[in-house]
Amino acid sequence: MRYFRLIGQFMRASFQEEAAYRSNFFISLLHSLLNLGTGVLGLSVIFGQVESVRGWSYAATLALLGVYLTVSALRGLFIGPGLEALSGMDGEIWSGSFDFTALRPVNIQFYISLRKWRWFSLFDLLLGLGVLGLAMARLGQSLNLVQVLTFLLALAAGVFTLYAILLAFAGLVFWSPEVLFTWIFNGVFQMARYPVGMYPGWLKLVLTWIIPVGVITTLPAEALSGSLSPWTLLGGITLAVMLTIGASALFRLGLKRYASASS
Repeated sequence: MRYFRLIGQFMRASFQEEAAYRSNFFISLLHSLLNLGTGVLGLSVIFGQVESVRGWSYAATLALLGVYLTVSALRGLFIGPGLEALSGMDGEIWSGSFDFTALRPVNIQFYISLRKWRWFSLFDLLLGLGVLGLAMARLGQSLNLVQVLTFLLALAAGVFTLYAILLAFAGLVFWSPEVLFTWIFNGVFQMARYPVGMYPGWLKLVLTWIIPVGVITTLPAEALSGSLSPWTLLGGITLAVMLTIGASALFRLGLKRYASASS
C-alpha cells in the first residue's frame, strides 16, 4: 500500500508541475495532431496505390497505427519521463544530481520508473484509442470477449517490452553517460508504426529479436484483426517477461557501478 500511495503522490506532484506551464498544453496538442496527421497520411499514400501490403490491409494497418499511438501515449504519460530525467541530455547522471535520487528510502527502480507523469499525454491516448475505434469500424467486425482479452494481453506485453528496452538503455548510461541511447531508440521506434512483416528479412529480424519494437505494436494489431495465434501471443508474453527481468538486472548492475558525483 505504501507504493500505491507513493504513486498517487507522484501523480499529484506531476500534475501541479505541469499546471504551472499551461502553454505547454497547446504545444503538446499541436505535436499530437501533427504526429497523427503524418501517420494517417503515410498510410493513405501507401494504400492509395495498393489494396494490401504483404497481407496487411488498410484497416489492419490503421489498427496498428492506433496501437502505436496508444503505446507512445503510455510511454509519454508515465514510462518515459522518469527514465529520460535520468539518462537524457542534462539528466541526473550528467548533472550529478543522481546522488540525491540514490539516497531515497525507496526502491530506486520503482522511483525512477514512476516518479514523473506527463499528463498532457492523455490527449495522445485519446487520439490513439480513437484511431483504434476507426480501424475496428473499417474492419467491419465486432470484438468478442476472447479477442478483447487477447488484445489486452498483447498490449500489456508490448508495454512491458517497451519499458524493458527503455530501462535497459537507462542502465547502459552508467557505463557510457555520453551516449544518448534514448535518441537512438526513438529513431528505431518510429519503425513500429508499420507492420514488421513489411520490412526486409534482415530488418525484420532486428525489429523482432534484437530491438523488438515490432512486437510492441504488431501483436496487439494482429489480436484485433483475429490473426494472432495463441503460440505467438505466448511468445510475446514470454519475451516481455524475460526482457523485463534482464533489464532490471542490468539496471541494478549499473547502480553498483555508479560513483557519487561528490567523490
